[in-house]
Amino acid sequence: MRMNTVSPSPIHIIGGGLAGSEAAWACARAGFPVILHEMRGLHPTEAHHTDQLAELVCSNSFRSDDPNNNAVGLLHAEMRAMGSLIMQAADAARVPAGSALAVDRDLFAGRVTEAILAEPLIELRREMVEGLPPADWSKVIIATGPLTAAPLAEAIRGVTGEDQLAFFDAIAPVIHRDSIDMDIAWAQSRWDRPNENGDTQDYLNCPMDKEQYNAFIDAMLAAEKASFKDWEANTPYFDGCMPIEVMAERGRNTPRFGPMKPVGLTNPRTGRRAWAVVQLRQDNALGTLWNMVGFQTKMKHAEQVRVFRMIPGLEKAEFARLGGLHRNTFIKSPVLLDETLRLKADPRIRFAGQITGCEGYVESAAIGLVAARFAIAEMQGGTAVPPPATTALGALLSHITGGADAKSFQPMNVNFGLFPPLSPAPPKSERKPALVARARADMAEWMAGGSVAPA
Repeated sequence: MRMNTVSPSPIHIIGGGLAGSEAAWACARAGFPVILHEMRGLHPTEAHHTDQLAELVCSNSFRSDDPNNNAVGLLHAEMRAMGSLIMQAADAARVPAGSALAVDRDLFAGRVTEAILAEPLIELRREMVEGLPPADWSKVIIATGPLTAAPLAEAIRGVTGEDQLAFFDAIAPVIHRDSIDMDIAWAQSRWDRPNENGDTQDYLNCPMDKEQYNAFIDAMLAAEKASFKDWEANTPYFDGCMPIEVMAERGRNTPRFGPMKPVGLTNPRTGRRAWAVVQLRQDNALGTLWNMVGFQTKMKHAEQVRVFRMIPGLEKAEFARLGGLHRNTFIKSPVLLDETLRLKADPRIRFAGQITGCEGYVESAAIGLVAARFAIAEMQGGTAVPPPATTALGALLSHITGGADAKSFQPMNVNFGLFPPLSPAPPKSERKPALVARARADMAEWMAGGSVAPA
């Protein structure tokens, strides 16, 4: 339903992937003119094969479509309720995949492209935006994804700072806190060094004896590894981002003198220092997610689960994110963006999609959808109000814009570990249904009128 009755200056959206297409559609459906800038068609990327909007370059799966037991399924449901173009196209292009939502990728991209081209308020311009948006573009959403063109990426780097834009992504696994066996692991900072609050227990430590360490190293070295794509192979990693198994290839004791060094740590159950220690560091403000320090890896996902569950204390680990190493472009959003995705250094510019540090098709589109909703609120003279952090969309947004640890910020999928804990905490078997029920109630209230505050 179109709400705008005037013809304001257009909203400029840079990037015609899932996030950009979603944002363009939402703005136009609210009655605001949009200019969508997409370089493909004139300037191809190393990963795309067509000039279709919202082309899927990797898997054809949107993952679980179960809204009752899975966070991404809940996000699907929230997006459908908000009129998501991406979800409409995915539903129309669906192929059999059990409880997952998988699509015919060509039909899906065709549906999105047709909808955008048929919308009279959207002008699609096939061109590369080679620098920061001109000053007369009053509302801008940058949704250029992990393969942002070099000229724009350099302009972003210039306005945000040299260390605020990553071009190569070294990701360590992240584990749900409640799946760590604290009868084995213990909390202690190395040498009991206090943080700014005087706390000396910032890390969780998983001990290994010599036999366990050698078995773990053997398993890592033998595990099946993912290979670089052709267009990633010439992007080197730095020593600080070296995969843990590559470290072991340089000498089986190398990890024990690197990220697995046991010095400064005493196991309170034995009173002794372990042969090696795997450390975990808190990854979000809620304390529900913890990352494996120094454990970026090229092992395939199934191998990571198998090998990392050999670590004492992580035998039943549940992973919110598995590790990886690949070319990417994303900004340090917790530092650079406000709660409505505006660039603090230039508030007329918003960011959306993977460049904000979310991971996955659905997450990227969701952030495009909420970025558009924020822009629409401002165009209507109101103030954008973020969705509650108790919803799937709000939890993901909160993580990107401040909930994540800025020092270790890495792309993240939506998962229940991003949701604020329930109080009082229900039994584990009732946790997901309770989180979903709370999310649905809070999302309905937000959509009914809480998403825009009067000016």
